[in-house]
Amino acid sequence: MSMLTPPGMGGKYRITGNAYPRMRRPRRRRRIVVAALAAVVALGLAGWGTLQLIDVFGGGSADSRARTAAGPGCKPRKVPVTPVHVPLKPAQITVNVYNATPRAGLAKTTADELKKRGFAIGKVGNAPAAYDKKVPGTGMLLGAPGARENAFPVLGTQLKGATLKMDARATADVDLIIGTAFKALTPPKDATAALTALAKPAPAPSGKC
Repeated sequence: MSMLTPPGMGGKYRITGNAYPRMRRPRRRRRIVVAALAAVVALGLAGWGTLQLIDVFGGGSADSRARTAAGPGCKPRKVPVTPVHVPLKPAQITVNVYNATPRAGLAKTTADELKKRGFAIGKVGNAPAAYDKKVPGTGMLLGAPGARENAFPVLGTQLKGATLKMDARATADVDLIIGTAFKALTPPKDATAALTALAKPAPAPSGKC
């Protein structure tokens, strides 16, 4: 009989050896812990997925949209606003019409047509000797340096292919010298469309890195 056997037990419940039986934790507690962890993970994933859906269908945040528009690795920056240049109206431009071709009467008929289209007409006649029969194209626009930015673009809508030249005059009037290849002014419909396009401001440049 072992010394650990209580008296009167007759050795029925006998513990032998030097190892004691280990007590196991209840499996139910382990299952509860595992289930709780799984629930926390599932809730976290569900919340993250919801935020992603909101970001996708909502177009993203303002910062993300700005970064996307500026390009990868770019910081959004302000684009400077360029002042809109308003072109002159035909009535504000005085045109001198000169004929540099051998054909008679072109200066007058051209001047009359320009007057119908709203331009102010100055001198009309034959071209000076420096240009007489020396303008090979459809024509030449001649004026002071400032005419390049104001009068020439407007008058140029009336005669395609005209060349531009500056002189030292101090007045604002410009010359239209008819060249040997001249046939007619730009058709009124096309000239009006060109004037309308000239009055539209150019699109602002995109902000790139």
